[in-house]
Amino acid sequence: MTAVAGVSALRRSRRGVRLRTVHLGDAERLAALYTENREYLRPWEPERDDAYFTVDGQRDNLRALVEAYAAEEMWPGVILVDGEIAGRITLNNILRGPLQSCFVGYWVARAHAGRGVATEALRQALDVAFGPLRLHRVEAFTRVDNLASQRVLERNGFTRVGTARRHIHLDGRWHDEHLFERLAPWDDGVTLTP
Repeated sequence: MTAVAGVSALRRSRRGVRLRTVHLGDAERLAALYTENREYLRPWEPERDDAYFTVDGQRDNLRALVEAYAAEEMWPGVILVDGEIAGRITLNNILRGPLQSCFVGYWVARAHAGRGVATEALRQALDVAFGPLRLHRVEAFTRVDNLASQRVLERNGFTRVGTARRHIHLDGRWHDEHLFERLAPWDDGVTLTP
């Protein structure tokens, strides 16, 4: 894993927020966190069966994430606040060749919402994307009514580029989503990778 080998190191911030890649040992804490936040996340997350919220369900999910990370298809991380898991952040669908891009997805537990945790976690994930992963573009979709997530993106230099109609099925129906993008700070309009 040459492109992502150095990315599993912890990323620290002054707010006590840091990122690290997921590992199978996170299953128990993530199962508890997802269970605690099930209703809070319901409007924003895909429908999940009850098994997803169990330790075994999370272990299965983490196994798939670790395999995708090993294949350099994604960078799956946990958000830590003062050393405790407080959410997830993932650089999904890493595309190489002429695109050099990915999508970012994240969530923070209700107990940490509105405190700058997601903003800081995204800042650190962008350091991973534009640093060790050498990506040129990071994209994000948010439901049009998810103003908090849109503020997180804007605080991290993302620009809204359009709206996808009935783009995602969440909470029992199709929703429109805004598409945001952020280009690498090293983008000069010519260079493929730094």
